[in-house]
Amino acid sequence: MSIAFIIVTLLGAAMAAFSGISIFRGAAFVVEPLATYGVPRSWWTWLATAKVAGGLGMVVGLFVPVIGIAAAIGLVLYFGGAVITVLRARSYGHVAFPLIYMAPAVGSLVLAFAS
Repeated sequence: MSIAFIIVTLLGAAMAAFSGISIFRGAAFVVEPLATYGVPRSWWTWLATAKVAGGLGMVVGLFVPVIGIAAAIGLVLYFGGAVITVLRARSYGHVAFPLIYMAPAVGSLVLAFAS
């Protein structure tokens, strides 16, 4: 397990968990775009839960690699869906945000398989 892997994994976990907690708290910078994109309010709790669970799974993955790999794959799929949602809403200026959150999950997967 390399230092780069640990740093990227913890960064990705923190970013995903922060984003999920921001939805739970109703932070405007997260929930206003969700409303703009047409994401039903009834989904928000589930989406926030998925982000927090993915972040926790990545941390657990430092000790149980298969859980970390599953969590990182889940987050990549989640944020991939977020990219599609943003594109379908024609909010092209916002597409970078889910990509930024996806990057550490992808990096963690790459580093996990490289070691």
